[in-house]
Amino acid sequence: MNVPTLEDVAGAAGVSTATVSRCLNEPDRVADATRSRVLSAVERLGYSPNFGARALATRRSDIVGAVIPTMANAIFARGLQAFEETLGEQGLTLLVATSGYEPDVEEARIRALVARGARGLLLIGQQRRAAVYRFLEQHGIPVVITWSHSARSLRSCVGFDNAAAMGALAGRGIALGHRHLAFISAARGPNDRARERVRGALQAMERAGLDPDDMPIVESPYDIEAAGEAFERLMALVPRPTLVLCGNDVQAVGAMAAACRLGLRVPQDVSITGFDDLEIAGVVQPGLTTVRVPHREMGVQAARTMAMHLANDRPLPPRRIALAAETVLRGSLAPPGEAVGPVLHALP
Repeated sequence: MNVPTLEDVAGAAGVSTATVSRCLNEPDRVADATRSRVLSAVERLGYSPNFGARALATRRSDIVGAVIPTMANAIFARGLQAFEETLGEQGLTLLVATSGYEPDVEEARIRALVARGARGLLLIGQQRRAAVYRFLEQHGIPVVITWSHSARSLRSCVGFDNAAAMGALAGRGIALGHRHLAFISAARGPNDRARERVRGALQAMERAGLDPDDMPIVESPYDIEAAGEAFERLMALVPRPTLVLCGNDVQAVGAMAAACRLGLRVPQDVSITGFDDLEIAGVVQPGLTTVRVPHREMGVQAARTMAMHLANDRPLPPRRIALAAETVLRGSLAPPGEAVGPVLHALP
């Protein structure tokens, strides 16, 4: 069987070899239409660049790749640190790339890491195109999924039940008397973790006999300023939410800062919760009620699972490890108060 070359891809896509190379290594610098055409040719031909031909042929490199959505905040830092440390104990080296929560960029990063001799890949969440998994299977690359757990996963996964964790947190708020819940979420389309967290809150409402359609959901980047703007929009609603659930701690801190600007007291006028239990959750005042994600244990177990796959010449059955995520109660969640607070207006 002939191994497809860079020239084959360029010919199939109708572009230069330089454009193919740029698309695979710096996809942000290539126009969307061109990138789509090149990636389609790459997928159709089953092409993988020959940056590390010897490593690709022998699978003897010591490289493991990881593609995470962002390094812009600390969401993935602790888990990735533990993953790298545990890999190092096995004589393995970690290469990290980021996707910016963009599926096309993630796919390009995956292909680039394989091209550079990565023997296995750590990926965040289950959701991506089937063609990506076919590519990895074609090249014999084991995958470990983290930050998400599914008993039906076709690949090894080390994580927790996002829906159950958020459902437990929302249930706490409902038990305290909250009936008007709202949610600040990441974009759910490309992010199965965000989607599951919203689903967990909706299920908690259903269990309590509340109408899940009554919970407004605003999508926002994992960014303090953007989350603050989302919070202000929620506070302009009638009836005004008494509990705002946030998809992570960064968004929750943004919501708390916006509450302060609006003259709202947390938790007397509005309760706010996060997800992750980052260091900042215990520093802000009041302390942030959140979900503690088992970051380090997840990283350690993911590295051990990866090492197990790489130590075997033949593919192993998926190893599915479910970890617990617990609710951490702090001062930002309390029963709904009597104070109404100032009248607020929607942002333009």
